[in-house]
Amino acid sequence: MAERTVTVASSVGLHARPASLFSQAAAKTGVPVTLTSAAGKSVNAASILGVLSLGIGHGEEVTLSAEGDGADAALDSLVELLNTDLDKQ
Repeated sequence: MAERTVTVASSVGLHARPASLFSQAAAKTGVPVTLTSAAGKSVNAASILGVLSLGIGHGEEVTLSAEGDGADAALDSLVELLNTDLDKQ
């Protein structure tokens, strides 16, 4: 299983627009991706409601994990997205 830990750069965290952009990108990867908060709660990264339910704020660390062909590339692209302030796009 591929795994990455990243600090959320968006100034409002993974709420509203950033959560929507992230969950859409996760769905487009073609592999199941799990998003886990620092508190240990995990959700399907492609589910906007799941992502919002975690209440992840700016500067919080999250862990992404995925399995299957293309998992590493998928996680790399999602890490790059979370390293960007999605509120400014």
